[in-house]
Amino acid sequence: MSAAGLSGTSVPLVEAFDGALVDLDGVAYRGPEAIPSAPGALQGARDAGMRLVFVTNNASREPGEVAAHLTALGIGTDPGEVLTAAQAVARLVASQLDASARVLAIGGKGLVTALTEQGFDVVFSAADAPDAVVQGFDPDLSWRSLAEAAYAVRDGARYFASNLDLTIPNERGIAPGNGSLVQTVINATGVQPQAAGKPEPTMFHQAAHQIGATRPLAIGDRLDTDLKGARAAGMPGLLVFTGVSQPRDAILAPADQRPAFIGADLTCLTEVHPEPVRDGEAWRVRDAVARIDGGVLTVDGTDPWDKLRAACACAWDAADAGRVWDVGSIPNMGVISLV
Repeated sequence: MSAAGLSGTSVPLVEAFDGALVDLDGVAYRGPEAIPSAPGALQGARDAGMRLVFVTNNASREPGEVAAHLTALGIGTDPGEVLTAAQAVARLVASQLDASARVLAIGGKGLVTALTEQGFDVVFSAADAPDAVVQGFDPDLSWRSLAEAAYAVRDGARYFASNLDLTIPNERGIAPGNGSLVQTVINATGVQPQAAGKPEPTMFHQAAHQIGATRPLAIGDRLDTDLKGARAAGMPGLLVFTGVSQPRDAILAPADQRPAFIGADLTCLTEVHPEPVRDGEAWRVRDAVARIDGGVLTVDGTDPWDKLRAACACAWDAADAGRVWDVGSIPNMGVISLV
């Protein structure tokens, strides 16, 4: 994989990589329903020898709950194939503090369980003089809990957060995420927490280690968390278009969020992914050709996904070279949105 470009494979992704770090919402399921192609595609990946771990920034649910949910959707999953942000931050804290440390948990049962499993003395008040504060998302988190976190941090406790997502999508729209609640404590203390969840590389390394993958592939639907985290962790990332980020977003992706591979959905794991190649001032993927001429992006070819790959390579090359072009000229390449 180049520093910021798309990669290619001579064999299907399930053969090129021995493990997949799979995001949940927008990749395996969307809301209460499985993405139609996901159960079969993930079972096919397992049958091909690819080990799976489902990686989520959700810190409120326990691994068993996540596994049961996936299994009910037709994606048979063991709790050992799940890594939550609560587990990731508990492991991060354990790497820095003694097991006898006293930890103030600000979050739901998933966080409390993860900290308890690491052997920490979990408390719920700053009056208990905790050595650290660990904050994870909980939709029922109260002002009093946030105040306890602030008191403890101001008294010198180390500050950790499961993740710093400012927003989370739900069935009603976009709601405040853990990062927005963490910001409340930051405002009161001036202290920035260490975070473990995506896009921090910590969670990606933990996930790969959990399944013993030496050639891991991170899979996600969001450039700013899943793919940015993959880049930060030095892992190839696959962007699928069944969730948040869409083809136009991929074309305009900043260097630290660019995927190594793109595909419609998880069925692309069984496909060979052609690598874009420079052709003079243009970029080519099989018969698809993209070029910027007079500040306008043009793309020709037959396969819509090859056209998108060529367009990404061309646009990223222009951005890295500092060339200005009209982003309003991005053509319709016939890529069908699966959202």
